[in-house]
Parts: sequence; structure tokens; C-alpha cells
Amino acid sequence: MTVFRVASTVTDAFPGTLIALVTATGLRGREAWPGTAAAVEALERGLADGSWRPADETDPRIEAWHAAYRAFGTNPRRVRPSVDALGRRLAKKGSLPRINPAVDAYNLVSVRHALPAGAFDLDRVFGDVDIRHADGTESFTPLGEPDSVETPKPGEVVYVDAAGVLTRHWNHRDAHRTRVTEDSTRVAFLLETVQGARDGHLLKAAAEELRDLLAPHAADTAVHHLGAERPEAAV
Repeated sequence: MTVFRVASTVTDAFPGTLIALVTATGLRGREAWPGTAAAVEALERGLADGSWRPADETDPRIEAWHAAYRAFGTNPRRVRPSVDALGRRLAKKGSLPRINPAVDAYNLVSVRHALPAGAFDLDRVFGDVDIRHADGTESFTPLGEPDSVETPKPGEVVYVDAAGVLTRHWNHRDAHRTRVTEDSTRVAFLLETVQGARDGHLLKAAAEELRDLLAPHAADTAVHHLGAERPEAAV
């Protein structure tokens, strides 16, 4: 079991923090995922015909993340929250990137609900995962850059396990080590808000939507929620 734990210093600084953990075991990433493929294509058609657009930084859900980033010392227009960056890319290109079915599923749910999302291959996680402020001594290897090493700034919110940082700037970028591939079979997917009182219902709906996309291609799925009142969950 892996315990995910959000530090009280994070929930004190951001009392509206809610994180949904959607776990999938026995995931089959090399088979066709027609439900996810069809949903992504439908979203892109809506963008093309003007019936839907991704949220931008004027949307309260994105604004809240910009405010959070500024609060821990990150300029959100230089280093954007993941959902903001993904939505901007989608609006510009007209399509979501196709990575693999599991990643495509959480990218879809992320932009549809304007909530940051990510995922960790639990078989590549060492020990428990803490969501806390960096102390400036940790190391991080960015996704797609296996030979690079960065040091998060003190005070930056990070996900971290016993071997290093798993995300920088809360949700800006994931680590290379725990990336989800077609061969990942035990995965924790994350959806986040810092406005739980306002957007908690949206987070729960998004988590269930993601679970529905994963369930046909997994032996088992589950949803857990983290926040000030429930700061840890074992998955």
C-alpha cells in the first residue's frame, strides 16, 4: 500500500484544498480504449464547431490556481498550472495530445472540468507520497528529460516520495520516473482543486467520470479524497 498524505501546512495555506485519488489496478494500457477515444474526439468536435471551449485564466477555476501559484512564489504565466497549459494548447492546436489511453483519459477529464490532473505509476513510487512545501534540498527529474535534475525552490508545493520529487509547482509538471506508460498496471490518478467549498462537487463528478473511463480496462478501480478533514489515504 502507498499512503498519500497532504501536509497541514499546505491545507493551512490553502484551506480549500481537495484532491481526488482515482486508483486503477490491473490496468491494460495496450488494448484499445474506444470509450476514451470517442470522448476525446467528441470534445475536439465541440471545440471545432464552437459549442465548447476550454477554460482560460479568466475562469474562476484557473484564476484560483494562478493565485495559489503566486502564493508559493511561482509566476503562473511563466510556469502554468497543468490544466491551464493543456487548455491553451488545445485551444491553439484544436486537438489533445495522444500519449497513451490512460494519459489521454485524464487529460480529457482535466480540460473538460478545468481541474489539474496527473498520474503516478505506483510500481515506480518509493514509500509514501507527501504533498508538502519543498525545503530546497529535493531533486526532480522532469518528464521527458531523464538526464536533467532540478531543485525545487523552498516553499514550492510538491508531491514527493522517498526517492525525490514527483511533481513541481504542485501540478505544473510530473517526474520522469513515475510517468504512466502503456505497460503501467497500478496507477494513481490525481484531480485537484484549491476551492473545495465551491468546486468540490465538480471534483467528485470528474473523479467518477475518470473512473468510468478506466473501469473497462482495469481489474479494480477506487476513488479516495484528501483534504484538511481527511489528510491521508492508503491506496
